[in-house]
Amino acid sequence: MTKPDMSKRILALAGICSAAAAMPLTFTGPAVALPAIAHSLGGSPIALNWVTNAFMLTFGSSLMAAGTLADTYGRKRLFLSGLTAFLIFSVMLAFAPDILWFDVLRALQGLGAAATFSSGMAALAQEFEGNARMRAFSIVGASFGVGLAFGPIASGLMAESFGWRSIFALVAALGLIAFVLGANFLHETRDPDAAGLDWPGAASFTLALALLTYGVLLAPEQGWTSAPVAALLAGAAALLVAFWRIERSVARPMLDLSLFRYPRFVGVQLLAAAPAYAFVVLLILLPVRFVGIDGMSEVQAGQMMVALSGPLLVLPVVAGMLTRWFSAAVICSGGLLISAGGLFWLSATPSSDPALLIAPLMMIGTGISLPWGLMDGLAVSVVPKERAGMATGIFSTTRVAGEGVALAVVSAVLSALMGTRLSGNGAAAAAQRLVTGDLRAAGALIPGMTGEALAATYAQAFSSLLMLLAGVTVFTAVIVIAFLGRRPAETAETACASPAE
Repeated sequence: MTKPDMSKRILALAGICSAAAAMPLTFTGPAVALPAIAHSLGGSPIALNWVTNAFMLTFGSSLMAAGTLADTYGRKRLFLSGLTAFLIFSVMLAFAPDILWFDVLRALQGLGAAATFSSGMAALAQEFEGNARMRAFSIVGASFGVGLAFGPIASGLMAESFGWRSIFALVAALGLIAFVLGANFLHETRDPDAAGLDWPGAASFTLALALLTYGVLLAPEQGWTSAPVAALLAGAAALLVAFWRIERSVARPMLDLSLFRYPRFVGVQLLAAAPAYAFVVLLILLPVRFVGIDGMSEVQAGQMMVALSGPLLVLPVVAGMLTRWFSAAVICSGGLLISAGGLFWLSATPSSDPALLIAPLMMIGTGISLPWGLMDGLAVSVVPKERAGMATGIFSTTRVAGEGVALAVVSAVLSALMGTRLSGNGAAAAAQRLVTGDLRAAGALIPGMTGEALAATYAQAFSSLLMLLAGVTVFTAVIVIAFLGRRPAETAETACASPAE
């Protein structure tokens, strides 16, 4: 590879890294500003939950389709098209007149983000080979960490100084940088054997996720056994069965079900879902708690979140270096166990003294940073290079769709845990308001309880939730080492061995 070629590849990598840094801003920024958004635009608890879930739903459910489109029509072309849509809707969000328009624009922003992310990662797989590819993906992971580490505090500063609408200027700036670099330095590549998008599969999968997410969000208000919730969940299950049957019958499916015969491929998908409940849900719930329940300013909440996400600045790259001495399976499962320890520590730490929260938050972030830097490279390694778009689409769908579903489920569990600790006719509605950080509205629903008592109830429920998440994370770590720790089985169709190992 000549020096000019390497320079172009590095600049192309910089463009993809800029896009990767913009992605976390799209959900951490609105999370920090959610109380201000609620005060400005109003909305029910379900509508406010869709501020985050609308983006994560369309983002997660569109990634596989975006990967297929990238393989078919060109990875660079879809990267630039997705960035254009992402930029347009990000700017429009700053001018949303009400919560309905805001949620709709968030969903459209998620579509643009899916096209950008899936095609960008597929394009990156074509720019580098072998260990250089693993290092490139580790750098992208670190870039994502930059967005996570500085996004909350930057969004808090912007919201406090110029209002919550200004937070989308940060997203637009990074997206514009990514567009300029991608347009000039990315190479156009595609899969010559691609057969186009599996539209029935894409439609059934997207609708299934939408019904599942909406059903879980509606459950705290209507009850898990209510007719609307039962119908939504049953519809989601039926559509998932339909998706499975469609994928088995088409010649070139969006999701190659035969890959699930390989334990290492299954292990990578389980690993993709792990950060959802060990880390990502905290990116949304903690700022809401710090601002709405604990009374911190947006800037103070952003500063606290740096302790959680700051390790992602460095440790994903370190994880890539550690593969010289340790297997990816050991690094990933070990990181999950560290995160589980941090979750348990945080559950036992009172929030009355914010300084006490920093160490457990850093422990959670440190643990999740180790698999974070390896996951994308592992995902690409389990399929032939020509189908990198499909591989990143499946992996990213598992990760992001898992995050959206996990956030909906965890919010419902937190609401239920608080509901069992509250009494009175307004207990369920008050619990939902507390989940969105609206302490004042919750107090109005239960006049007999003071704000201090409601905050204490929230803290107790949050502690129980953290212990539950710690247990799930430990279980996942055991499963990951069992699947990824197996010797890779090479076939002519798929290479399951990771370059890191």
